[in-house]
Amino acid sequence: MHANPAMRSPLSCSRREFLVRTSIAAVGLSVAGPDSLSAIALDRTRFPISLAQWSLHRMLGAGQLHPLDFPEVTKSEYGLGAVEYVNTFYRDLPAGWTRELKARCEGSGVRSLLIMCDGEGRIGDPDPHARSTTIENHVRWLDAASELGCHSIRVNAASEGAREEQYRLAADGLRRLAERADPYGLSVLVENHGGLSSDASWLSATIRAADHPRLGTLPDFGNWQVSDSERYDPYLGLSELMPLAGAVSAKSHDFGADGEEIGLDYRRLLSIVDQSGYEGWIGIEYEGQRLSEPDGIRATKGLLEKTFAEMGT
Repeated sequence: MHANPAMRSPLSCSRREFLVRTSIAAVGLSVAGPDSLSAIALDRTRFPISLAQWSLHRMLGAGQLHPLDFPEVTKSEYGLGAVEYVNTFYRDLPAGWTRELKARCEGSGVRSLLIMCDGEGRIGDPDPHARSTTIENHVRWLDAASELGCHSIRVNAASEGAREEQYRLAADGLRRLAERADPYGLSVLVENHGGLSSDASWLSATIRAADHPRLGTLPDFGNWQVSDSERYDPYLGLSELMPLAGAVSAKSHDFGADGEEIGLDYRRLLSIVDQSGYEGWIGIEYEGQRLSEPDGIRATKGLLEKTFAEMGT
C-alpha cells in the first residue's frame, strides 16, 4: 500500500530523484530565476519544435480541417515533424481512428508526442466516486496514446475547496492515474491551466506530494490566471515548473511589427527553459484572435527560431 500523499512533504521527491526516474526529462542544471537573462549558448537540437493541435481549434471546430489530417498539415504547411493532440477532437470518431491516425503520421514522417485531455472530470474531485470516475475516464486516452506512440498524456489538476484540501485531493487523484499509466510506459503531465494549477508553487508541491515517477509538468508560457483577481508571475512560475517538465508549451497571442510576442518575453522564457536542463520538444500553441491560425502558427515558429538564433544557435 502506498503512503497517503497528503502526509508527504512537498519536497519529498527531490529534483534529482524525479529526473533520474522519468524517461522524458533531462538530468538538470540549476533553474534560472525570473531575472536571469545572461547570454547562454542554446543547443538548438535540444529543442525541436512541435505543434499543439489547439493552435488550429477554430479551423477544426468549423470543419475546415479534419482531425485525422492534422499530422499531414503540420508537416506540409508548417514544416514541423511532431504533434500534440487534443482529445476533444477525437471523441466522436469511429472505431479504428488511432490506427488510421498512426498510419498517416508514419506516411508523413510525423511523430506523436502526447494527448491533451480535457472534459474528463476533476482529478481532485472531493467526491471519491467522481474522482475514481475521472481516473477511469482517462484510460481510453492512455490506450490511444500508447497506440499512437506518444510519451505522455496531459491532464488537469482541477479540484475544489481550500488550498490544502485541493492539494491533498489532486495529489491522490494524480498518483492513482500515474499508477494506471505505468503499465503503458506513459507519463502523466499536468499543465498550469487555470485555478490553483496556475499557481506554480501549489502545482509543483502537489506533484511532488503525489510522488510517482510517471508524474511531471507541462509548463505553458501563458496560462497563469489563478483567479479573476490573481495572476501568477509567468517567469517565476516557469522556473518553478521546469524542474518537473516533460513537455513545454510555447503559448502566443499576438505579435508586434518586430515579430515579438506582445505580452511575453520569449528570450527570457527560453533562457529559463534552457537553464533548467530540459531537453525535448517545445510545442507551438497559438491562441490569438487577430491573426489567422496559420499565420499565428508561422509567427510563433518564426519567433522561436529567431530567439534560438539570437541565443547562439
